[in-house]
Amino acid sequence: MVDLSKLTTEQRNPATMNLDQMSAAEIATAMNSEDSNTVRAISEVIPEIARAIQYSADALLNGGRIIYIGAGTSGRIGLLDAVECPPTFGVSYDTVVGLIAGGENAFIKAVEGAEDHPEEGKQDLEKISCNSKDIVIGLAASGRTPYVIGALEYARTLGCRTIAVACNKHSKVGEAADLAIEPNNGPEILTGSTRLKSGTSQKMIVNMISTGAMILNGKVYQNLMVDVKQSNEKLVSRAENIIMEATGCTRERAEQARVASGGLVKTAIVMILLNCDAGQAESKLNEAGGFVRRALEQ
Repeated sequence: MVDLSKLTTEQRNPATMNLDQMSAAEIATAMNSEDSNTVRAISEVIPEIARAIQYSADALLNGGRIIYIGAGTSGRIGLLDAVECPPTFGVSYDTVVGLIAGGENAFIKAVEGAEDHPEEGKQDLEKISCNSKDIVIGLAASGRTPYVIGALEYARTLGCRTIAVACNKHSKVGEAADLAIEPNNGPEILTGSTRLKSGTSQKMIVNMISTGAMILNGKVYQNLMVDVKQSNEKLVSRAENIIMEATGCTRERAEQARVASGGLVKTAIVMILLNCDAGQAESKLNEAGGFVRRALEQ
């Protein structure tokens, strides 16, 4: 039998011992109060998160992928971050990958026992041809998930950089990775329910890693999403708004530049600010490695 008694995520929270007697307002207040501890806990692991951002940015710059792998809530959080990167940053669905114990169906329906087999973590990485250019980020609130440990250990044999995100200090997954990010959020308000503070904590961390990595890869100008995909009317409007914000132009000019650039927001911005055509703007961006600011300063 696995001993969970020493894990912070499994301990009882003294502030919510009468949770079953609380009113709706008291429950919401208690949860909000405990969530503030999550923000504090993450502030204490900022140096590790910064390293994870840089490692992930380096992997992308070298043609590798960010690969999240986890089970249950942790696996779903990795998948969620992965699928949100393409529309936000204009990358392919192969750039940030999410793997979950039990396969994609486990995202909507729990596959009990899938997390207990380390060899399945290895096999899932093999299926996507994980290689030394990739970075593998293991997510495990408990910090002891065999599926994640197996994946991290295998990834290291390939020469991948590896990161563990857990919510217990000195975790097993942390020991299996090059870098451990282990915020101490304290016990959950509902004992052992790691979809609460632990889930929030992991989501905040992967937000920081993927967004930071994309910023360092030129996907952002100022604080604007300049590689946003325009797959619907709302996003077309957003793209034009971004062009207007970056250049101070009218909507009519933004629309003209967006169309002339083939829907490439970066190109449209450079066209307007440097008063050049789409081909010249693209050339400048290529020379600048895709960074708008560098293209403008050349």
